[in-house]
Amino acid sequence: MLTGTQIAVIGGDARQLEIIRKLTELDAKLSLIGFEQLDHAFSGAVKEKIDEVDFSHIDSIILPVPGTGLEGQIETIFSNEKVTLEEEILSQTPAHCTVYSGITNSYLTGVTKSADRRLVQLFERDDVAIYNSIPTVEGTIMMAIQHTDFTIHGSNIAVIGLGRVGMSVARTFRALGAKVKVGARKSEHIARITEMGLTPFNLKEIEDAVKDVDICINTAPHLVVTASVISKMPTHTLIIDLASKPGGTDFRYAEKRGVKALLAPGLPGIVAPKTAGQILANVLSQLIMEDLQKRKGNTK
Repeated sequence: MLTGTQIAVIGGDARQLEIIRKLTELDAKLSLIGFEQLDHAFSGAVKEKIDEVDFSHIDSIILPVPGTGLEGQIETIFSNEKVTLEEEILSQTPAHCTVYSGITNSYLTGVTKSADRRLVQLFERDDVAIYNSIPTVEGTIMMAIQHTDFTIHGSNIAVIGLGRVGMSVARTFRALGAKVKVGARKSEHIARITEMGLTPFNLKEIEDAVKDVDICINTAPHLVVTASVISKMPTHTLIIDLASKPGGTDFRYAEKRGVKALLAPGLPGIVAPKTAGQILANVLSQLIMEDLQKRKGNTK
């Protein structure tokens, strides 16, 4: 249980509702910032504006999956209020206060470091990333069906990257009857692709590999699907980029050439917010509980 723990949940989308539900069930006391348009009421949770919160008693701060913008602004789906996370706010919190976010950027990393507060990136955890790959794959299938006029079965599909998402995407599209090739750089990834019964290719050979693809799915978080690569693709190819913004595709050139390219980060929160929220809620509650137990152990 989290009795006596005070948590600030700042902004976010429908996934945050599952987090709020879970934490209130564990008897935590919540300050909800950026939720004034939310009709649902949670026992033990109070809607507040950011300047109304006494951060000197806040044990944990939970941010949306994207964290903050590059100037500290926080996305608030359930509010029109502009909410910004500033160093001054973090400095008011107790020294043990932990900030939880899905991912980070230069601003969020900098402001937490300056305030000397611990930042936990949930999407760096293998368990969160693997669980999240399930709704990500379902969303990718949905997009592939919506934006093509041919079946996945029998299609030539190239998956870029064999990380936690890439592996799930490749395996699932193969199960749907697609001819799947997977691009990677590491020799051990090439070996794993072969072991999975898929066709491997080294990313150095990507331009040759995409000459016959119907769908190209990128999971690499850096520019891989360049103008040169896109120029080798058939014009009917659909590119689905699952990497974090700005993605790993030259979208400008894709549009110029008439190749449809879609940037689709955050698919779990779009196609299955309840499941995606439950994944985050379970991990967050475990981490906050462990942190509470450590603090209690240190005070004995």
